Amino acid sequence: MKKRLVSLLMVAALATSMVACGSATDTSSETTTEASATTEEQAYIEETLNLANNEEVTWSYDVDADAWTMSIVSAVAYPEIEDEQGVSVCVPGAYVTGIDTDGDGQADVTAADYTEAVHGSLVIDYEAEIVSSNGQVYTAATAPVIVNTGAAGYSSSTNTEAATTYAAEGYINMSCGNRGKNDTATDEDGNEYYTGDAPSCLVDQKNAIRFVKYNILLGNLPGSTDYFVSTGGSGGGAHATMVAATGNNSDFYDYEIEAGAVGVYQNEDGSYSTSVTIDGTTYEISDGVWGCMAYSAITSLYEADMALAFEYYMDNDYDFGTEFKEQLAAYLSEEYMEYINEQNLSVNEADVELDINGDGDMTDTISLSIEYDEDKYADTNGYGGTYVDFYLAEFVSNLQWYLDNLDYAEGWTWFDEDGNALSDEEVANMTSEDKAEAFIEGRYAKSSSGDGMMGGPGGAPDGASPGGKMEGGPTGEAPTGKAPAEASADTEETDDRSFANDDVAANSAGDTMDVGTPDEGTTQSAGTTTDSANYSTYEEMLEAYQNDIAEIQAGDEYGNNIVDLYNPLNYIGDEDTDDATWVRILCGASEGDISMFNSLNLQIAMLSAGIDATIDWQWDGGHVPSEILGDSLSYYVDKMYGEYVDGAVSIEKAEAETQTENGDATEATGTDLSSWVDYSDISSVSFSLADAVSYRTNGASKTIPGFDVMDYGQEDYVFGDSDSDARHWSEKLLEVLEEHADVLSELFNSGN
Repeated sequence: MKKRLVSLLMVAALATSMVACGSATDTSSETTTEASATTEEQAYIEETLNLANNEEVTWSYDVDADAWTMSIVSAVAYPEIEDEQGVSVCVPGAYVTGIDTDGDGQADVTAADYTEAVHGSLVIDYEAEIVSSNGQVYTAATAPVIVNTGAAGYSSSTNTEAATTYAAEGYINMSCGNRGKNDTATDEDGNEYYTGDAPSCLVDQKNAIRFVKYNILLGNLPGSTDYFVSTGGSGGGAHATMVAATGNNSDFYDYEIEAGAVGVYQNEDGSYSTSVTIDGTTYEISDGVWGCMAYSAITSLYEADMALAFEYYMDNDYDFGTEFKEQLAAYLSEEYMEYINEQNLSVNEADVELDINGDGDMTDTISLSIEYDEDKYADTNGYGGTYVDFYLAEFVSNLQWYLDNLDYAEGWTWFDEDGNALSDEEVANMTSEDKAEAFIEGRYAKSSSGDGMMGGPGGAPDGASPGGKMEGGPTGEAPTGKAPAEASADTEETDDRSFANDDVAANSAGDTMDVGTPDEGTTQSAGTTTDSANYSTYEEMLEAYQNDIAEIQAGDEYGNNIVDLYNPLNYIGDEDTDDATWVRILCGASEGDISMFNSLNLQIAMLSAGIDATIDWQWDGGHVPSEILGDSLSYYVDKMYGEYVDGAVSIEKAEAETQTENGDATEATGTDLSSWVDYSDISSVSFSLADAVSYRTNGASKTIPGFDVMDYGQEDYVFGDSDSDARHWSEKLLEVLEEHADVLSELFNSGN
């Protein structure tokens, strides 16, 4: 804030100087004076954020990647935390003739004679073409820009230079820092204060997008302002989704203006302008994106408690650990049913390519609802209906896709029914059906080098720890012979629960951090038999909830409810939002970080808004799964480009290469699914809803629903620690706690 005040004083001084020189046409008019000040502040921001005026920016060249990387610069004119509000880009070498060091427009340093980081401006070759690995053709004017969103656990991300990962694909790669929930800053008096509340993470990413688009329009950077693609994993996946869901919505303008973002200004009458004028031409600048590739998007948090409780509660055999948690899950499940049914949701079968009602076609529009009938749906604790039919159809489709793409598996070891590794000749002769059958029966071991995953240049979470992999079968029995609780406990010990932002295709800015609290992780996690270590009575806990939520409902400095700001469902399809053209959300089907219903709800909302929305639940994937079996980020981006850009190449998945050598594993490690999957027709497998939710609860070992569990003590806006909970914010959860206090208070911390 201090820096902004200094900058504004400079603007005022500049305006005064211009008036003294006769630049202002009418200094006697108050309106004209105010307009002049606004104009001068805008001019200051645009001059400051014009890369051509930046005397500190340098460019480095990587000969192996043939790519130029820009040093980190501030994305805004008034950064609060400079180390977290910067931006860097990496540009394919083919688009760059060289670096102009003296301002004459000519390349003074080229790739051929580069020796060290050099200050100057890019000399861009707009005629050069790059053909991606999938066959798509890009130029410096048409290249997509990949926006890497950090914010693991909704926390801060330090600025990092953009990686060269996508240079060979022809993309511009962009890395930005962001403020987050664990941030503090120091005011002009030297006092430390908390900052980083929502929507800081999202706003910093939006501001970086504006910065890059502005400099593309100026000719300082190559790339197309029309084809920005957000991507990230975990909290970064949430923000990648929210960037796509809230494009250019005015609810975020005040926060952008406060930071000094380019291309968003407040007018005298309180309205906003989102344009810049360059050489006499006015350009609109949106902070939205064209597409989104989100991995394990931990959003929307607004409905997360209810959704996860509902998903777990439908498993009749799930052990909640205490009666309090089980009863709370029952109440939350009822709340979720009412919440979904109030929204009058529907989906076209053709849009999702699923036969949801099982009538043999995909031509119907299905009204989606949850119903309760204790007898009819006894195997799922009384819950059923078309909404969960859709959920089940997605799961079945996900397994079917996996089976249909096993020819893309590389380095796997296949075994016969007696547990003997097949010969190279036998593997070479395996049909697709043979592999699918062997897979269902668990007669395989994945490649030791990446489990056959094919993230590569496009595999967004390349190298990220999958975490949360399923230890037991969907029926609740662990294939190792362990009881489900024992299998879950093993998972808790061995899974790496951290998520390194820079592991998302080695691109996202940020620091490695645990997704729980800074010191001790979450206050509650799977396997605990204590309802709360931080509250001695139910009344004490309830009062903490009421106080926290009342504070949030009172609004922030701009009068906004920060939970509402961070609910993408509030913005998708809104008339004030620039909707993305396409979105793909990939979750690990066995991850416990958020319910699969969250991504399902996002897809429903996006399809209703006319967005091409796809969700993939990687059936054996954990948190932030890598792309597998021939898929990659670059494949999907190129495919969408081919579908939506006139004159672009239509992209098809490359044919799988036949595996001619068996892997070197000595025993099968696959999970035997044959007892619960009907695979009499390998091209159309099926399983029940009860099996689907059992699969979820058995593999999803991170947390269980409880008052401060999914509410999370983790993906929140303020950290908790081992002694105190994170700030509570779930209004729906509070409603349940208040309405059912008489029952829940008797069970709370009762030791049962």
